[in-house]
Amino acid sequence: MLVTGGTGFIGRRLVAALRERGACVRVLVRSQGTGGCQDWNEVEKAIGDLSDAASLARACVGIDTVLHVAGFAHADAADTPDFAARHWAVNAEGTFRLLDAAAAAGVGRFVFLSSCKAVGDPGPRCVDESWDAAADTPYGRAKRAAEERVLAMGREHGFHAVNVRPVLVYGPGMKGNLTRLIAVARRGWLPPLPETGNRRSLVHVDDVAQALLLAATRPAAAGRTYLVSDGQPYSGRELYAMARRSLGRSVPAWAVPAGVLYGVADLSDALLWLVGRRDRRARTVLDKLLGWACYSSMRIERELGFRPAWTLERYFNNESRKSTQ
Repeated sequence: MLVTGGTGFIGRRLVAALRERGACVRVLVRSQGTGGCQDWNEVEKAIGDLSDAASLARACVGIDTVLHVAGFAHADAADTPDFAARHWAVNAEGTFRLLDAAAAAGVGRFVFLSSCKAVGDPGPRCVDESWDAAADTPYGRAKRAAEERVLAMGREHGFHAVNVRPVLVYGPGMKGNLTRLIAVARRGWLPPLPETGNRRSLVHVDDVAQALLLAATRPAAAGRTYLVSDGQPYSGRELYAMARRSLGRSVPAWAVPAGVLYGVADLSDALLWLVGRRDRRARTVLDKLLGWACYSSMRIERELGFRPAWTLERYFNNESRKSTQ
C-alpha cells in the first residue's frame, strides 16, 4: 500500500492506523529523513515527489492500493497568482501524474484525500454531496479538478477510485484557526463569542484515517465521493465554551455582539492595510468562528458504515486530562 503525504498531519495518523492493522506500507517521501513518521523502521520509503513522474512510477511498482494524502494544504493562503499556481501544480497536476503512474502500474485502488473546499461555499445551510456549486478558491478548484480526474481514471482503467472530502480537521499536532482559538482562550484574550446560530463541521484526524481506510476497502465506495465530519456541527459560541471549560474556566453568561466583533476586525484589517497587508486576516478568522461551514457525512455513514469515534468535546476533555498528568 502506497501512502503519499505520510509524514504530514493526517498522513502520520493514517500510517499508524495501517501499521496497527499489520499492513505493509510504502510511504512517498522527498528525502531519507523520516519527518516524524511513526514506526519508521517498519515502513518502506520511496524517494520521490509529485512533480517527478519517474519517481512516482517507481513508487507505484508492485502496489495495489494508493492512498493519496499529500498536497499543498494552505486552503486560506492569500489569493495571489503565486499561490494559485502552487495549488494547481501540487494539488491538481501532482495528482494527475500520480494517477498516470498508478494506472500504468496496474494499481487496483486509488483513494484521494480532497476537501470540502472542492465545492463552493454553501452559505447558511448544511449540505451533503449533492451540493455541487463551483469551487470558489484556487485551492478548491485544484482539488475539484483532481477529484474529477480520479473518478474519470477509475472508469477508464477499471480501478476502485474514491474521493474523500474532510471538513476542518482537528487533533494532536493541528494548526490553524482552531489552534489559535484554544491558544487565545488559554491566555484569556478571547472575548465571549455570541451565539449567532451558525454551524461549523469538524472532524478528528483519526476519523479521517478511518474514512480513508473504509474508502479503500469497501466495494460500495468505488466511484463515489464522500464528505467526512464528526456529525456534530458547532456554533462559534459552543466552540468558545468548550475551549473555556476544557481549561477549567467558567463560561461568561454575557457575550460581545457580533457587530462589535466584526467592527473591531475590520478596523484591525484596515490598519494592516496601511502597512501593506491585503488579506483581511482578522475578518477571515472571525468568519471561521461565527460563519457557516456545515456539511453532512450521512452518505459515508450509510454506505460504508463510518462511525466517528471523536467529538470536539471529547478531544478537548482528553487534551485537558493529559495536560494535568
